Amino acid sequence: MAELLHHSLSKFTFTFNSTITKTKRDSTRPRKLNLGPIGCVVSEDNRRTLVKNGKDSLDICRVVNGMWQTSGGWGRIDQDNATDAMLKYADAGLTTFDMADIYGPAEDLYGIFINRVRRERPPEFLEKIRGLTKWVPPPVKMTSSYVRESINVSRKRMDVASLDMLQFHWWDYSNPGYLDALKHLTDLKEEGKIKTVALTNFDTERLQIILENKIPIVSNQVQHSIVDMRPQQKMAELCQHTGVKLITYGTVMGGLLSEKFLDTNLSIPFAGPSLNTPSLQKYKRMVDAWGGWSQFQVLLQTLKKVASKHGVSIPTVAVKYILDQPAVAGSMIGVRLGLSDHIQDSNAIFSLVLDNDDVNSIQEISKKGKDLLRVIGDCGDEYRR
Repeated sequence: MAELLHHSLSKFTFTFNSTITKTKRDSTRPRKLNLGPIGCVVSEDNRRTLVKNGKDSLDICRVVNGMWQTSGGWGRIDQDNATDAMLKYADAGLTTFDMADIYGPAEDLYGIFINRVRRERPPEFLEKIRGLTKWVPPPVKMTSSYVRESINVSRKRMDVASLDMLQFHWWDYSNPGYLDALKHLTDLKEEGKIKTVALTNFDTERLQIILENKIPIVSNQVQHSIVDMRPQQKMAELCQHTGVKLITYGTVMGGLLSEKFLDTNLSIPFAGPSLNTPSLQKYKRMVDAWGGWSQFQVLLQTLKKVASKHGVSIPTVAVKYILDQPAVAGSMIGVRLGLSDHIQDSNAIFSLVLDNDDVNSIQEISKKGKDLLRVIGDCGDEYRR
């Protein structure tokens, strides 16, 4: 099972368009911690939320545009079409973009996009744009100069003086260098190079250690969907004690949680949609671990009934359900920039209200699956097997 579930970003080849240019410019109950005034405030229209830790805060759109799909494997990304699409998303109110240093040209595309915003949109529009990036370093010695140089690369690529949010990933917990890296990142935050420091794919035990070391983490980005409810176990409890929020990805499982895969039988060759992207292949493995394709079809049928009742799509229901979970500040939806868009479905999330019958019906089928905390481990453990 561990081999089946192993999924590492290092297995993918990240393609880069060299023509891109831009204008300069654990197992125990978490202990309660006294970490000061931290938390999350949702705006009245339920569109934006504030993640904070002490004096550090950042408001983001609750539906985040995920840019993993620029890294290759989903179709060729054209630079001009991609930045046109980013403007279209932003104009529609979906103003927060998530990327990483390892997502091919994602940071460079953001740099081109943000310069277009500076030239083509009013200053008040620019103030709403947020660029969240991740740093995924190799497990080398985390010196101050190494961390600084790495962050400067992202600042240059994104063409910003200060990163809105730096989300830190660490592959190997047996190497305690993650604490050194986070302390250096905190220093860079104090210098104004980073506005907020966050994590991605950290488990509950390490998150608690980090907070006990007085590192001002505002959020942890983790895999979370109706199939993968692991964050609502140990992680959510610690978040409720400390105010750290969750930003979720895999919430529509790469598109598996959609009408496209309803009433399909993948065991028959060519009978259903192809699993032709890295994300579809990844999340199909999660379905197999959770309960298999037949049980997944029951979930899709349940979601379709709820979606039809409200006049929305299955992905809209899937994201709203996770956004309503404790500690969740925002949920990621992958964007295929210049290839397709889901702006209408994404904006429908903000007005959707799931009633008790909807929630109960979804919970009933979700709980019939296996406990992925037992099968896989805590948040992010699938990256460390």
